[in-house]
Amino acid sequence: MSSETTDSVRMLTDSVTAFVRDHTDHKRGRALRGALPGYDRKIYADMAGLGWFGVLIPESYGGAGLGFQDMAVVLRGLASGLLADPICAAVVLGARALLHGDNDDLKARLLPEVAAGRCLPGLAWSESHLELDPAVITTVAVRQGPNLLLNGTKRFVPGAASDFLVTALAPDGLVLCRVARDAPGVGLELAWRADGTPSATLHLSDVGVAAADVVASAQVGAASVRRALDEALVMASAELVGVMDAALTMTLDYMRTRVQYDKPIGSFQALQHKAADMYILRQVAEAVAGEAAELLDANPDERDRAMMASRAKARCGDAGLQITRESIQLHGGIGYTDAGDIGLYLKRALVLSAWLGNADLHRRRYACLAM
Repeated sequence: MSSETTDSVRMLTDSVTAFVRDHTDHKRGRALRGALPGYDRKIYADMAGLGWFGVLIPESYGGAGLGFQDMAVVLRGLASGLLADPICAAVVLGARALLHGDNDDLKARLLPEVAAGRCLPGLAWSESHLELDPAVITTVAVRQGPNLLLNGTKRFVPGAASDFLVTALAPDGLVLCRVARDAPGVGLELAWRADGTPSATLHLSDVGVAAADVVASAQVGAASVRRALDEALVMASAELVGVMDAALTMTLDYMRTRVQYDKPIGSFQALQHKAADMYILRQVAEAVAGEAAELLDANPDERDRAMMASRAKARCGDAGLQITRESIQLHGGIGYTDAGDIGLYLKRALVLSAWLGNADLHRRRYACLAM
């Protein structure tokens, strides 16, 4: 890591830490569950004002032009206060898919809006929880002169998105198209994930897309989506590390203060062993996620990038679930109630571990790539 990168990471860490300390409010977070948009607009605007949404956006498009190690610092810190959603889905996955496309005019129009927090692009690519290949879809794009007509259904779409970036099979290959949330022929079926954040099924019935709104042509469509997915997988892993950090810290604090048999429960050897195992899990996951972010900044080839992304997501997904589940157990009865804040971290880990494919799916992908 260069000294310049180290300096930017240090400054971001200090800024995010102070922000999380001043803005974490789990009572407010509970009130946001099960209702759109699923996040606090005021806090979201404050984060945009600090430039965090433009970390990965080039300076030519109104961003900071920094790297994935910097973005990982932001997401990890915000995740520790449960403040990160829907940033990874919008300013990483959505914005990077837009950036990797070949429509320069659309980039110039939308990326500055993303950096300013006024646009939340949601990538609508998935049609099955069992498939990671963005080209294995049934949504089609039929050409009508210079325009396209989209028909199909997308699952696990970010429910808070202001615009959708939809993958579809055109006659010459996979294309990526921008579709407005309120466009004619768009149907949105909302659902609520374990942590109360919105997800959606997107129905497309003869949705018209002008040539100016084709984000990525068939020449680069599949590659741009695959690259954005790998980048988002690594950043979701960083977010999982932030969830682990907070859950482990809360649990260790509880073990120091909760008294049983006139002793803090943290003095019991069996619980110390469990806490040590949790700490090791967190350290290994942190190292893998950090290595993956560093590799992304080195611009690896597609195979290495995909392998590292799946390795990070599998490791961090498993560790996040194990640490938050055991944190619930170590908290005892209060951990199982909605009044216990530790349960909020388990619910977030459940969502993040499943998003973009669970650990089993990524282990299979890694094995196939390694052959």
